[in-house]
Amino acid sequence: MTYQALRLRTLQILDKGDENDLASLWCDRFITVLVLLNILAVVLESVASLQAAYAVFFEVFEEISLVLFSVEYVLRVWASGARYPDASGGAGRGRREYAFGFHGLVDFFATAPFYLQWIVPGLDMRVLRTLRLIRVLKLSHYSSAIEDLFSAIRAEARSFFATLYILLIAILISPSLMYFAENEHQPDKFASIPDAIYWAVITLTTVGYGDVSPVTWVGKAISIVTAFMGVCTVAMLTGIVASAFSNQLARRKVIFEAELREAMSDGVLSEQERRQLESLKTEFNLSDEQVQALMAKVGRERKS
Repeated sequence: MTYQALRLRTLQILDKGDENDLASLWCDRFITVLVLLNILAVVLESVASLQAAYAVFFEVFEEISLVLFSVEYVLRVWASGARYPDASGGAGRGRREYAFGFHGLVDFFATAPFYLQWIVPGLDMRVLRTLRLIRVLKLSHYSSAIEDLFSAIRAEARSFFATLYILLIAILISPSLMYFAENEHQPDKFASIPDAIYWAVITLTTVGYGDVSPVTWVGKAISIVTAFMGVCTVAMLTGIVASAFSNQLARRKVIFEAELREAMSDGVLSEQERRQLESLKTEFNLSDEQVQALMAKVGRERKS
């Protein structure tokens, strides 16, 4: 196997695998299980009795995980050089895009807590343990959930940020009014407008812990208006995001269906066309059922 072929094969194994590539699938599963075990270890370490009883086990497991994640990161940087031919930027472009992209930064910071204790002596170990939770984001290699969320928000950016603007106005006006209404009667809870902002956020998001509440009739009236504003804005944000997700899935189905029609225009799916469709299916995070439904639809249309 040549150097370029080895690098390309490494990239295929480390990237999200498909059902026809067992090596890649097992690699995905191994890294996923390792990440989940790391998160479980961080959680269990916070229990004093477990930390005292199994401190050596936690330490050894962390060191093994660190070695594996470090090797994975180095391999991803190296293999990313196979993403582009020399005419399109070559190895340098692929490695830069990975290293400074979302996934590359997550992979880097997944190992950073261990090295930070050498670079910054005396750093609070509790901070390092918390930073290790970043490793859960490594699962985004195999799930497009976070990317789908940001993509959906970008698609509905105007509506989303317009609603956030309304929410921001409410967060500024409501606590200001509440401060002047309640400060004299509850100076410990509404000592300033920033203190009242806590109450406003809890009320607007409809959480309502009940630890801070108005006692004057003016404050109660402000609370009623604030609660209604919170219900409306939260419902609007939820609806916008839900609608954006639905529209995004519909757009993906349309694009995939168009590619499928073109591939089946001659009545035969070549191996290259199958790979392209499989790659598109993975990129769009479409299920097998959705793909089969689209293929059946296109097949019926061709027969008619």
